[in-house]
Amino acid sequence: MSGPTGDEWKEELRRFEGPEGAIRDLAAGWPEAVGTEIARNAWPARVKGDGTLVVHVRDSIWGFELTQRAGEISQRLPGSPRLEFVPGPVPDAGPEAPSAEPEYRLQATLEQTREAAELAAPIEDAALRDAVARAARASLARAAEGTAADRSF
Repeated sequence: MSGPTGDEWKEELRRFEGPEGAIRDLAAGWPEAVGTEIARNAWPARVKGDGTLVVHVRDSIWGFELTQRAGEISQRLPGSPRLEFVPGPVPDAGPEAPSAEPEYRLQATLEQTREAAELAAPIEDAALRDAVARAARASLARAAEGTAADRSF
């Protein structure tokens, strides 16, 4: 009669590690799952009792952007956990690796800029309203570029 394999033992032991074991595994695979840019600006911090993965982000703009992509990111992670993005400490990634490609920034159209401003208009705090408008403008420009790229094939 054969006993449990090494992998079965490891899996069984993980059940008793609690959130610390889960976060260690998630952090180890985080950069590969989300990509370099997101990993520089967001990092798994802890797992809540209900299984929600709390991810620290550099600022609220990153939190807003990643919240919009939470479903996509969750699917790339083991167990597809529910995600919560909150501002908090993110490990220093060191100097950014030089890119062989030139930096490319999307430019929002006038219509996209107006739509973003309208979306943010109800926010009373001016700094937050501006930040949300910038994030919405970038999202609208990115979505439009993706649609245009899909049509080119």
